[in-house]
Amino acid sequence: MDHLMRELAPIPAEGWRQIDDEARERLVTHLAARKVVDVEGPRGWTHSATSLGRTRRIDAPENARERETAVRQRRVLPLVEVRVPFTVDRSELEDAERGADDLELDDLDQAAAQVGLIENRAVFHGWPEAGIGGIIDASPYEHGTLGTDPERYPHLVANAVNTLRCNGIDGPYALAINPEGHTAIVESTEHGGLLVLDHLRRALGGGRVKRTPGITGAVVLSLAGGDFVLELGQDLSIGYSHHDAEKLSLYLEESFSFRVTEPDSALVLD
Repeated sequence: MDHLMRELAPIPAEGWRQIDDEARERLVTHLAARKVVDVEGPRGWTHSATSLGRTRRIDAPENARERETAVRQRRVLPLVEVRVPFTVDRSELEDAERGADDLELDDLDQAAAQVGLIENRAVFHGWPEAGIGGIIDASPYEHGTLGTDPERYPHLVANAVNTLRCNGIDGPYALAINPEGHTAIVESTEHGGLLVLDHLRRALGGGRVKRTPGITGAVVLSLAGGDFVLELGQDLSIGYSHHDAEKLSLYLEESFSFRVTEPDSALVLD
């Protein structure tokens, strides 16, 4: 038995199958940052820190100072653990055993959205308490202004891509944008009938436009690889907490770190 304690849950195999399938389907939608950064791992629950490849000097023990001993300590970025609880009605699981394949898992859907929000914000806006710096704060360029007119977005994005190229950052590129901005893009057409979304993809060099819950504004960033790294210890998994006569208390859990290795590879549009 591992730390998720799934074996202790009074959940039949069919119930677990439907819960896992629903979680997987919802998480694909919400984990937007994973589509535009490098993902390493998962390295397992016991993986505790990301090596930064650097050291810091520290004092040698007093009994070793006569020999001018040099001492350095490896620098690491500890992984952060995220656990979001949700509940499932036992009656729904009983129906799964009867053959129902449309379980009501609304609380799971909300938990998946919360996990996605946390991860996306950590990647783009950072998480100081966890030692994580985000893409937006790391970007060295003057911020552009996104505005509210989606028909201007291709021009703004093309300018951002040009800035990245002039600084030696290869494409293709991606536009990570808040849900409201993405909706405006999808619903709009430019003069002449060309979809804004199609025009944006051309400006991005065949890259992608990604709806990103949790981001403020938008970011144009390179998809060339190696610039932004999300390292997973445990990938998102469902664990068991406890239950009563009516409900089971479960949770979504993951551990991760994030680091920006090339700040020049992203430009922010406020």
